[in-house]
Amino acid sequence: MQATKSAAWQPRGFYEQEPQAPNPQQPEQPQKPYEPQQPHQPQLPKQPPQPTPVFHSCEVADSQKIPCGSPAISAAGCEAISCCFDGQRCYFAKAVTIQCTKDAQFIVVVAREATLPNIDLEKISLLGQGQGCTHVDTNSAFAIYQFPVTACGSVVMEEPGVISYINRMFATYEIQHGDRGSITRDSHYDLLFECRYTGTSVETVVTEVQALTDPPLPVAGLGPVRVHLRLANGQCNTKGCNEVDAAYTSYYTEADYPVTKVLREPVYVEVQLLEKTDPLLVLTLGHCWTTTSPNPHSLPQWDILIDGCPYRDDRYLSSLVPVDSSSGLYFPSHYRRFVFKMFTFVDPTSMEPMREQVYIHCSTAICAAAPGRNCEPSCLRRKRDVEAAEEMTAEPKVVISVGPVIVTAPQQ
Repeated sequence: MQATKSAAWQPRGFYEQEPQAPNPQQPEQPQKPYEPQQPHQPQLPKQPPQPTPVFHSCEVADSQKIPCGSPAISAAGCEAISCCFDGQRCYFAKAVTIQCTKDAQFIVVVAREATLPNIDLEKISLLGQGQGCTHVDTNSAFAIYQFPVTACGSVVMEEPGVISYINRMFATYEIQHGDRGSITRDSHYDLLFECRYTGTSVETVVTEVQALTDPPLPVAGLGPVRVHLRLANGQCNTKGCNEVDAAYTSYYTEADYPVTKVLREPVYVEVQLLEKTDPLLVLTLGHCWTTTSPNPHSLPQWDILIDGCPYRDDRYLSSLVPVDSSSGLYFPSHYRRFVFKMFTFVDPTSMEPMREQVYIHCSTAICAAAPGRNCEPSCLRRKRDVEAAEEMTAEPKVVISVGPVIVTAPQQ
């Protein structure tokens, strides 16, 4: 079906046609649908206080506004059908809006910014395929679907006096496979929506599909050499500040876990050598990886650093953050910092995002700096220094862990 221009699109039958089969008479005010990607969100850290970005779902560029309702609709009527009113016209918000028409049609309008990361509007599918089951109109910000409640794989359920039509909208996502696990950084979008018809009303029901689990308590590992792993949470509060430098000005405390992050959001990691004052000691990282449980040997796993260097098979390469005298730390060589982009594990059988919490683990060792000995990882040193580095004094390796970190979406 050829798409028309957004400005000319008008839902069929929502205001002008009389009801057909099924035969309700008056629509009841639809429930405002939940916005997708809003799983139950544990309490965010209280210390230190951080500014929360404000999301304005009605801030839509004029060129991207999709008309909602009849041309003469009032502000109250516009709000009643989960749309925005700018004083002159009614238009769809930057959300997922579901409407049920009196002539038995689903209207679904999906905003690209309804999820974070933004959803790919070209990867959305319904339960069934076929003619009329793709978007009838689209622009850079929205995709519009309109189809009969009996089409596109809808499931029909009958109860005394009520007929329900249920469908499902979901988005495909890119999966990266590793030797010990698979992950994705794309938004997992999965929405059940339903039209209920009775003799006197039309109702809209929206249910977000998600699996929630009770997160375990944070864990920490200690060995003969005391090392601490923590996550930074500092924010840029001044114009032109460096986000990475600002991040390492404050940290989550044990009471803040589980920490919530959005897919692809930077996770700032710091590892610190404790109770040592020798400036010639250098903390080194070997292998850093993630699991879905506190057990560092559990599966699945995803590598972040290999031999202290970013895992090259990850399309979103992690980055090492230099720590030198400009950091203001007394012993800069006792610290290691790196940043990776948040992801979620994927079930190896179903290829569905697992929505599990993520734990971060690192194996550490101590290198004694000396002339001719380079303690930096191979990705930061010259080739001729690699052989000399392999002769460094061996210290017991300590594995440390922190978590859990849970994938979520910010409250909008």
